[in-house]
Amino acid sequence: MTNKLKNDRGFLSRTRGINNLHITDILTYIYLALGTFLMFGPVIWIVFSSFKTESEIYKFPPRFLPYQQEMITVDGYDDPLPLFQVPQEDGSLIELARVRRVGLEAQMVDPANPEEIIRADNTTLIPIESVVFSLENYQEGIQSFNFARYFLNSLIVTIAATFLTLIVNSMAAFSLSKYQYRGRNTIFLVIISTLMVPISVVLVPAFLLITQIGWNNNLLGVIVPGAATPTGVFLLRQYMLTIPDELLDSARIDGASEWRIYAQIIIPLAGPALAVLAIFSVMWRWNDFLWPKIVLTRSELFTLQVGLNAFQGDLQIQWHLILAMTVLTILPITLVFAFLQRYITTGIATTGMK
Repeated sequence: MTNKLKNDRGFLSRTRGINNLHITDILTYIYLALGTFLMFGPVIWIVFSSFKTESEIYKFPPRFLPYQQEMITVDGYDDPLPLFQVPQEDGSLIELARVRRVGLEAQMVDPANPEEIIRADNTTLIPIESVVFSLENYQEGIQSFNFARYFLNSLIVTIAATFLTLIVNSMAAFSLSKYQYRGRNTIFLVIISTLMVPISVVLVPAFLLITQIGWNNNLLGVIVPGAATPTGVFLLRQYMLTIPDELLDSARIDGASEWRIYAQIIIPLAGPALAVLAIFSVMWRWNDFLWPKIVLTRSELFTLQVGLNAFQGDLQIQWHLILAMTVLTILPITLVFAFLQRYITTGIATTGMK
């Protein structure tokens, strides 16, 4: 393990230049840094913005870190007062607390001498701010947002839909990769061609079908329609083509049924591809908004993505709460990806190898 780490470090620090960085090394580092920023920059921005107050989010120019106005408790006042730096005639700055604002005039007090009211021009005040990672947005969001119920609905939909997707797609891929029958390639091409059909084209007929079955306002209406995916069939079929047919023939000679071959040979050997499809399916189902929004109209059945829409009204959008709840919704996806990411390279790299 130690040697492997040393080799990895040596590979990462390897450059084209012998003693100094070559121009290609510099361009490579710039390219990788730019790609990293483009991928992770928006996520980091969302996380930091989730700690900002509503007024700080609308501040222009925007600031990366969550700044908040410093407050101080002053004798004789029930609520904490905001602190400001007030310019003086000699150019110096003094710290005062603002009691109230009347037009362009601000009534200030010295925290050490709160009896005397000092009048100042409100436009010249410099707020004293500090970086604060407050959890108020998360607390308010959870209290006004049925997070536990929506999280449970999303969990049920994601787990059930992912399990169903793996079963249906793996059976279809097994048939298309290991059985010889007329029209097999045609069926595969038809399945792949559905990737070119926009989702908006099938929304209306899919909704009419769900209505006829009676799955409106039912989680089954969200789980079942997306069970078979052309991407999953293609990925698993290409991977199963790498499994030797002689292995299946040997199992048949030993008396194994086709279901036993599928369950005890195909599924274990296709584990890396199934893991990749599981990651994709979890991301698809967890982040799906349009179809659950159409099928579900009762709030107790909302998933997290549909429930977030409750913070968007006709006259006001509560961005500070949306950002906080969005961070909570992406945490499960991040954990799933962290645990299964090692299968992605293996599953995709070996797909299509014969």
